[in-house]
Amino acid sequence: MVLLSTSNEDGSANLAPMSSAFWLGWRAMLGLGARSKTVLNLLRTRECVLNLPSSALAAAVDRLALTTGSDPVPPRKQERGYFHVADKFARAGLTPVPSETVAPPRVAECPVAMEAVLESVHPFAEDDEAQRGGVVGLEVRVQRVFVHDDIRLPGADDHVDPDAWRPLIMSFQKLYGLGPQVRESTLARIPERMYRSPDIERARGVS
Repeated sequence: MVLLSTSNEDGSANLAPMSSAFWLGWRAMLGLGARSKTVLNLLRTRECVLNLPSSALAAAVDRLALTTGSDPVPPRKQERGYFHVADKFARAGLTPVPSETVAPPRVAECPVAMEAVLESVHPFAEDDEAQRGGVVGLEVRVQRVFVHDDIRLPGADDHVDPDAWRPLIMSFQKLYGLGPQVRESTLARIPERMYRSPDIERARGVS
């Protein structure tokens, strides 16, 4: 799960839960409804924060279910029971904190937060008239990463302890956490530095 914060037209913050995301290096691909308030904000400002909630924040994330920053609520969302909420942070009981490189705030309670900028937009289902324009893939580039101390790997300044980090996961619309590691990974023997992309150095130059 990701809590995606963006900036509304009036400068206020929108906060939306989403689950279609994956990372490659310091870039992420986000799958979202093309007409959502989050996407409209991101296309306009080209900035966001990817806040990763732990499983302990499941109740806060669930309080944002069926809410939208769009007013009026789009007809398709009305059919599904969505309603407008202007202050998503208050609704979830979460705390906004200023970001360093983008306008949208981070979520203080989320153990991981990544400030990011939009790099490209990839429309989905362009071959299907019935679906065309409904979903987009958004490629974002991370500029800053913030990690709570209690999930850092002891003795390392840039590694997360996978035994301490318990992300919130959505599986078939239901919320889950992680269990213990089931097997040692052969790939984990490769040092992480061998996978690092030039985006890390690029991020260090952003002020």
